[in-house]
Amino acid sequence: MRRVSTRYLQPGMTVARTIYSSSGKVLLAAGMRITPKYIKRLQDVGVASVYIKDDLFDDLGDIPDVLSEKSRLETTQLVKESFLAMETNQRLNIRAVKEVVDGIIDELLANRDVLFHLADIRSYDDYTFFHSVNVCILSLMTAITLGYNKLKLKELGIGALLHDIGKIRISKEILNKAGELTSKEYKLIRKHPEYGYEILRTYDDVPLLSAHVSLQHHERWDGKGYPRRLAGEQIHEHARIVAVADVYDALLADRPYRPAYSVNQAVTIVSRMSNTYFQSRAVAALVSNIAVFPIGSVVMLSTGQTGIVVDVNSNCPTRPIVKVVFDQYGNKMPKSHEVDLTHLNTVFIAKVLSEEEIVRIFRGSVPEVADL
Repeated sequence: MRRVSTRYLQPGMTVARTIYSSSGKVLLAAGMRITPKYIKRLQDVGVASVYIKDDLFDDLGDIPDVLSEKSRLETTQLVKESFLAMETNQRLNIRAVKEVVDGIIDELLANRDVLFHLADIRSYDDYTFFHSVNVCILSLMTAITLGYNKLKLKELGIGALLHDIGKIRISKEILNKAGELTSKEYKLIRKHPEYGYEILRTYDDVPLLSAHVSLQHHERWDGKGYPRRLAGEQIHEHARIVAVADVYDALLADRPYRPAYSVNQAVTIVSRMSNTYFQSRAVAALVSNIAVFPIGSVVMLSTGQTGIVVDVNSNCPTRPIVKVVFDQYGNKMPKSHEVDLTHLNTVFIAKVLSEEEIVRIFRGSVPEVADL
């Protein structure tokens, strides 16, 4: 399967991965054929991309995921219910939050050798709920790499899952605004860490350090963050981890004002933010858990040939196994073949093809060569 923007969807394409709402409702099931009506509906509800089946990708098999689809959906539903409860002046179900965090920790520990692969498909309105779950997963994977024990993992997981709870006090018009924020709107947005801390501190069963994740996840390693302009070791280690996961997942999401970045682009961006926005140790630990070139990525090799990533080497994520499909002239090869880049020291991935380039080459055009 490959991820396709709704701009490039064509009637007759087949959905490869079920799209859910944050309430667990099926928006479009795997196996369904795309119709003009479905394309319009997806665009209307703010779904910007879809995983579709493609003949060239048929032999990829099931792409591994660090967390089961069932756990993801249940956790997303819980986050949504928690936010809605707060909006109607009800109490958070902290017991349920703790139970779901325990479940995520157990699954991640059981899947320690699996890299973070898939970017989920979410509508603009559901962004915060899916984002909260991904930040929790990424933060816990990072912390496991850093050697956290189960108690610390639980504190971190609760804080990561609820890190944006303060956004319930910000109007949805501002949160989902497609255009540039005004100075006043930006100041309101910057209040959500304090709002979140205030909310979580009213619960005796929420660990203090979990509440500090909400308060500090927008602080910067160089002291130029908010709300308190903390720097370096002044920022709690839980918040340092969540800060990286928060930005990384935000980059992978389609937003009203920009399309999603590729995994490779997102990894490059957060890596460049080491020692300014983020602690370098936290960045390195997060990146070590990412499939930098996820299965299904269409890549151009340094030889000029184009292929599809069919497997990853967990010990060397930047050198996956690639099925070479097109030659250096953009012609489809009579017989594709696989190359394991860990065995080819002089061959490397020169670039990940953009969606526009994929469309062109699949139609027989030669993609442009550009620097990373």
